[in-house]
Amino acid sequence: MRLAGLRHLATLANSSVPAAEVMPARIRGRVPEAIWRRTSARLHKKPLHPLCTLRTEIASYFENRHPGVFNMHSDLSPIVTTKQCFDDLLVPVDHPSRAPTDTYYVDDDVVLRTHMTAHDVAFMQQGKTALLLCGDVYRRDTVDRTHYPVFHQVDSMRLYPPATERALIQRDLQADLTGLAYHLFGSDAKLRWVDGYFPFTSPSFELEVFWEGEWLELLGCGLLHREVLFKANVASDVNGWAFGLGLERLAMVLFQIPDIRLFWSEDERFASQFSSGTLSDRFKPFSSFPSVEKDISFWVNGNFHENDLCEIARSLGGDLVENVSLLDRFQRDGNISLCYRMVFRSMERSLTHDEINNIYYDIRESVATSLPVTLR
Repeated sequence: MRLAGLRHLATLANSSVPAAEVMPARIRGRVPEAIWRRTSARLHKKPLHPLCTLRTEIASYFENRHPGVFNMHSDLSPIVTTKQCFDDLLVPVDHPSRAPTDTYYVDDDVVLRTHMTAHDVAFMQQGKTALLLCGDVYRRDTVDRTHYPVFHQVDSMRLYPPATERALIQRDLQADLTGLAYHLFGSDAKLRWVDGYFPFTSPSFELEVFWEGEWLELLGCGLLHREVLFKANVASDVNGWAFGLGLERLAMVLFQIPDIRLFWSEDERFASQFSSGTLSDRFKPFSSFPSVEKDISFWVNGNFHENDLCEIARSLGGDLVENVSLLDRFQRDGNISLCYRMVFRSMERSLTHDEINNIYYDIRESVATSLPVTLR
């Protein structure tokens, strides 16, 4: 498929066509098959799943607060162009988020979206003035209990009538979001606003909640950057706001879920704990299976990035990989040696050493053949 065809697929970004069904196999090879399979999972729409419950709660809050104002979408295809994902949102050309070590590139100019904000400019170009979007987003990342290459975001945008003062828009934005936080955490929640940075908003803010002895970031937001509005063909006297929040981060706190992999569990012992479909459900660990640890050491020969190692471990070990972390680093004769520890644990059963040994040696072989390293 030529680039023009890929760009045509990216025009589906504001449609509800599942990515896994529209992308030919010869193109999908650039993204791990395990990631492609996730594009049709739609956990945020699975009834009684905690992510779906949280999404519904947020949508209901905004609909009750502003009846009929927001266009709501939760079926948008994750295939977008780099223009939509980065350029339209003023992400600098040298920003780390553009690197293939951070983003899943389908082609040079087409990616799996890294944030739901990638749809905002296209919708504004269509004349939409208020959006509430929810969907799956994709980022190459480290492997631990709080990071996963697929997660879910709620993103919102609202434009105001011409000549509305920016100070009023900011007050509205912060009032809506503090109201959402109180709705989710209770009216006695302790909140604070801190300055933030996002390329597509100015000024930018983060809302934090004091929870179990520490401040936790809930969301990021701000007033839409003038240049973003210009790219969206919005009149020069019109301003607005945008915000985004990660559903997993919030759900792990609200439902007391200790490991992000659990959101993908098909174990009935997990699903049955959220049968009420309300925020009152709390996760109770149903078992704690032992872990299996394996170390891998190598000399670095070139431009090595930890995310590439994590991607190999996830691709071959799947959700059995609980953690990948740097254990040791030393230098000799100008050469750098790294040792990483991989922790394997199933959320549903005991693992055998033979099973993990097979995965471990597959990982070693893949590392040796695809990364700029020499195994020790």
